[in-house]
Amino acid sequence: MRKISVIGLGYVGLPVAVAFGHRAEVIGFDVKPERIAELKAGRDRTGELSDAELRQTRILFTNDTADLRKADFHIVAVPTPVDVANQPDLTPVLKASVSVGKALKRGDIVVYESTVYPGATEEDCVPVLERESGLRCGVDFFVGYSPERINPGDKAHRFTTIRKVVAGQTPKVLEIVAEAYASVVEAGVHKAPSIKVAEAAKVIENTQRDLNIALMNELALIFDRMGIDTQAVLEAAGTKWNFLPFRPGLVGGHCIGVDPYYLTHKAEKIGYLPQVILAGRRINDSMGRFVAQRTIKELVRAGHELRGATVTVLGLTFKENCPDLRNSKVANILAELRDFDVRLQVSDPLADPAEAEHEYGVKLVPFERLQPADALVAAVAHEQYRGLDAPALKRLLKNPPLVMDVKAMFPRAALEAAGIRVWRL
Repeated sequence: MRKISVIGLGYVGLPVAVAFGHRAEVIGFDVKPERIAELKAGRDRTGELSDAELRQTRILFTNDTADLRKADFHIVAVPTPVDVANQPDLTPVLKASVSVGKALKRGDIVVYESTVYPGATEEDCVPVLERESGLRCGVDFFVGYSPERINPGDKAHRFTTIRKVVAGQTPKVLEIVAEAYASVVEAGVHKAPSIKVAEAAKVIENTQRDLNIALMNELALIFDRMGIDTQAVLEAAGTKWNFLPFRPGLVGGHCIGVDPYYLTHKAEKIGYLPQVILAGRRINDSMGRFVAQRTIKELVRAGHELRGATVTVLGLTFKENCPDLRNSKVANILAELRDFDVRLQVSDPLADPAEAEHEYGVKLVPFERLQPADALVAAVAHEQYRGLDAPALKRLLKNPPLVMDVKAMFPRAALEAAGIRVWRL
């Protein structure tokens, strides 16, 4: 039986480590001492695992690279973000490769789960592994790739219930990788013919979703100018059996809003300038500013004075029912509203206050301490917000009350019947 190590214990790596930890002891490695400390204490701030789930697994939590030498099957599951210019930032995965490389022994297998562009595993990561270990890839050690498919906050689709794509450097390595994952993934595995195929499969999964949402967002921009309710249009169109149920919205996080840039980066390096993919990215990246500008217009139309106006924003995380603040496009709404010198109150029951202030300069306000505002932007559809009815929303607002329902989570007719002005994306 292979001895597993998992490098990177975030939204992706921890569920992987826990799944393998039900079978045998796993080395769980993370460079952040505070992350190791909280996991040793049996707490997961990401909310992906409960305290009980952590207690039921065997994981040696460590930030000591020497412990990695106890394993011979290393799974790298660190983030792969983009920089301010939307270029791939391989720094975390390359640093992880340094740590693994220092611990490599003959016969070891390194499997990358981090999202990368096709070719990155063999062209960018392998040289680091060879340099740090002094070993030869394909002779002394081997690599594989199995793209992560974790959906943060999703309690139905878990690591063990999502079919796993696997790839290996050689047919023999592929079988070893497939057998390892099949031992914990109930949904089974799909054997890709090459590492590059598996890498490409991952980036197009999210590129496809990104483009479909971009189409919905562009339709929302068009219908908004026409004075047509986009949600009503989609409900009508959705009565046809083959209409795809995508909805407009903010596209953030570390997957859909990031992965397409890895593909377009590689495409440009080989001489092809992507057009459709980048057009979709531009539309989706612009939606936060659009919502903010629309909020200003609706404030004026409702008769509110802009100077000194207060806007309450409900939700800061990148998606509902999840504490993940990475690449949240709600931040774009806040930045644009600040340009109009409005006073902001931001509340989020799941976001970590210290992280919110560090990442976005936002001091979160507890929901119960929110003061009546001139407008309310319902930016994230947390379950705690979905239960708000018209009287509860009116208590959060001055007259005339204005709700900007980005996620269309409230019944429009009921709010308007209560005298609330409603705009929704």
